[in-house]
Amino acid sequence: MNSNELHPYQHVVHRDLRSSLKNHLPLVIWLTGYPGSGKSTIANALEARLVHEYKAHTYILDGDNIRCGLNADLGFSEADRNENIRRVGELAKLMYDAGLIVITAFISPFQAERNKIRNLFEPDAFWEVFVSCPLEICMKRDPKGLYSKAVNENLQEFTGVSSPYEIPLMPELILNSNEFGIEECVSQIINLIIDKEILIPTSKKV
Repeated sequence: MNSNELHPYQHVVHRDLRSSLKNHLPLVIWLTGYPGSGKSTIANALEARLVHEYKAHTYILDGDNIRCGLNADLGFSEADRNENIRRVGELAKLMYDAGLIVITAFISPFQAERNKIRNLFEPDAFWEVFVSCPLEICMKRDPKGLYSKAVNENLQEFTGVSSPYEIPLMPELILNSNEFGIEECVSQIINLIIDKEILIPTSKKV
């Protein structure tokens, strides 16, 4: 059997119906940036506020967590990294179809791969959020000690050292994580969510 013989089944319960049961529209928030820029920390804080303050239905897809399970078979070559992002994009699409606000935290260094993910979604359903932080600051933070290993040539194809990071061309939002604290970065995302009428505050407005 080839792909031409596959015919996706049209289910009775669809995304709009699922969304009508929630207090918000579905959305994918794609956090991208250098290792150590603060993506995972911001993702966790964002989800906590969306759940506790706005009763939103959310899920985080995080790089290390995904590689410990779904993508445990992949390495870190450029081809494997692209496949890692492709799978995450398809998973995010399923969660989006379920009506969730999906928050991802992936380096996702290549613009072409991020564009492929964007093209899976309707306009305004995918937000590319660039967590901007100078490389030298990320290297000083080095929370996992990976930059040190990469500099010492123990890690090959490591973003920022032996592999490039392509800065987003037209992100929906830029978070300067070296200038603002975690809560301020989260507030910037939530303010945009409210401005775009993705959700309606159930407590105080940000």
